[in-house]
Amino acid sequence: MDIPVLDWSRFTSGGDPAGVVADLGHACRETGFFVIKGHGIPEDMITNVFAMADKFFALSIPEKAEVAISKNPHNRGWAQLGSEALDETSGLKDRKEAFNVGFDLPPDDPRVIAGDPFRGVNVWPNVTGFKDVMLEYYARVLTLGRALHRAFETDLGLPLGYFEPHFTEPMATLRVLSYPAAPDGKGIGAGAHSDYGSVTLLMTDGVAGLQVKPRGGDWTSVPHINGAFIVNIGDCLMRWSNDIYVSTPHRVLPPKTARRSIAFFLDPNPDSVIAALPGTGPAKHSPITGADYLRARLDATYKPEPTQ
Repeated sequence: MDIPVLDWSRFTSGGDPAGVVADLGHACRETGFFVIKGHGIPEDMITNVFAMADKFFALSIPEKAEVAISKNPHNRGWAQLGSEALDETSGLKDRKEAFNVGFDLPPDDPRVIAGDPFRGVNVWPNVTGFKDVMLEYYARVLTLGRALHRAFETDLGLPLGYFEPHFTEPMATLRVLSYPAAPDGKGIGAGAHSDYGSVTLLMTDGVAGLQVKPRGGDWTSVPHINGAFIVNIGDCLMRWSNDIYVSTPHRVLPPKTARRSIAFFLDPNPDSVIAALPGTGPAKHSPITGADYLRARLDATYKPEPTQ
């Protein structure tokens, strides 16, 4: 399986945008995965996110439970070990814990007051500096995710700026994850699944575990390149592109040593209508709003949290 490594600076600097779009378009149609370096997000910013995540996951369970995702209808907060089962067929619960940060809104925002879907306030743990570090990183990766959609526009023959109004205040989720060591190799870190949104930008710490299963192929480990993002197409963009792009199943094996990652799931605005893009032929899927699609997928993933 070929997962191309793209130098994103070739697109942003104008050095070879056509070449980047061609390589990206091929990857989106064939494997749904690619790696980007030269993205411009500082290494120290990434290091700070990992450090803050470590501090949070080191808190006691009662401290983390104060910001549990089970108490929040807007997909924000802490998901404890065993609370998710991404692979709906195996019955295995994921051996990971996570913390979600959503699009940041103030408590007096009319949509927050009205209880609109995915329009709640973020919840924050009692970790000094956590909020500032996470929101700074969120903003930088959101900018990168929006830029990726400009490349998608070119590749799919869409007018420049087509996606822009769909990602003004998106249901983007920054998720820091912690996978405890499993020396016996039993269980699963994250069950086989495809991502829900438009595109995912993943930063890992170099510990092996992530595997991809291309259509008609076997599970293959994804290479790690220091400082580079692993990017994959999500189910929402596959649906939006009328199945021209592919969202590929992937999983995380139980790591031999503790593993950490930082995922950024970029979903469109809640009220964006996901319908077959112009020029992609007869629609293979019925239109649905971004919020309705994401809620359906999340409801299938979250199980009642185990008692302690």
